Amino acid sequence: MKKMLVLLTLLSIFAAGAAFAADPIKVGYLAALTGDYAVYGQTEVNASKMAIDEINAKGGLLGRQIELVVYDTKTRNEDAVNAVRRMIENDKVVAILGANSSGINIATGPIVNRGQVPQIATLATNPNVTVDAKGNVLPYSFRICFTDPYQGALAAELAANTLGKKKGAVLYNVGSDYAQGFREFFVKNYEAAGGEVVADEGFRESDVDFRAQLTKIKNSGADVMLLPGMGKDMALAIKQAHDLGMTDLTIIGGDGYGAFMNEIAGDAMKGTYWINHTYLEDPGMAPVFENYKRVYKDDAKEFVNITMAYDLTYWLADAITRAGKAEGPAIAKALTETKGLKLNHATLAIDPKTNNPLNKAGVILKVGDDLEAKFFEKVEPK
Repeated sequence: MKKMLVLLTLLSIFAAGAAFAADPIKVGYLAALTGDYAVYGQTEVNASKMAIDEINAKGGLLGRQIELVVYDTKTRNEDAVNAVRRMIENDKVVAILGANSSGINIATGPIVNRGQVPQIATLATNPNVTVDAKGNVLPYSFRICFTDPYQGALAAELAANTLGKKKGAVLYNVGSDYAQGFREFFVKNYEAAGGEVVADEGFRESDVDFRAQLTKIKNSGADVMLLPGMGKDMALAIKQAHDLGMTDLTIIGGDGYGAFMNEIAGDAMKGTYWINHTYLEDPGMAPVFENYKRVYKDDAKEFVNITMAYDLTYWLADAITRAGKAEGPAIAKALTETKGLKLNHATLAIDPKTNNPLNKAGVILKVGDDLEAKFFEKVEPK
């Protein structure tokens, strides 16, 4: 009887240990699943899930499966902050992927750095996402995208030199960290290239009518306009500019571009230019896009979000593997030490002084007559 009790006890301990070893590695995903930018957020979550399914099918990481814990930011900083707290305190995630907004990542930065849980942004380009006001690196804040200084420089180079447009205008959301950063570095580089900013117009987050600002821009004689915004507001501005007869005005935007903007702006999108991270025809991403179409019955229209979320997930998987344990500090160290990591859209190396990618090329897209954003040129960092 005693032998039986000992055996049962040992079996119980073994079973408990096996169950503990089999506990999944929990990874958070922070995305806008409702609101104006839901199409971006849902696409990113889908792409990350697809990558995780692939990783889990091959045995997971460190002998454990990955579980994605998704929270909706509702495109509001306060909701994002609350979600990150719940992820860290209740869900016990070891890392957080997303969001694609600079403002949200800046807001959640203090939480993840106190909690020692790395957060990796997809498309948050403002410099302050990964460094504090004094320029000191935030050890648990990362990104996979290039930053606004580079994006602004590319837009300025395109406007002033490639297209020869010397009278510039800016229409931007004054409450957006992303828009503020993009605008600042565009203006600085545009003026250095011999351009003149003849109109600098702002609007508020909830605004949908930009005709007053656009009329001022029209009267200024501007021949190029920067729209450093996100999806819907840019599409409305483009349509309203077209309706005001501003058909000769060249429009340049950034990585806030989304194919769904065609539904709002229609033919007014033709001939617009967009600074971005990748392109639909990228041969490295072709298998991923095809798989996304198969899994989700979707044409991969928001290809930039697919690219960044999918490759971001594999970057995290690589870091966890190199760390040898699924713990925040070890993962953050491995992320910082990333060098020569071959992803689908780029080879990734991280600058430990900023936690930003080193020497990532930028891509310029142009919307054609078929309303598809096609490759225009690729620009390597100088």
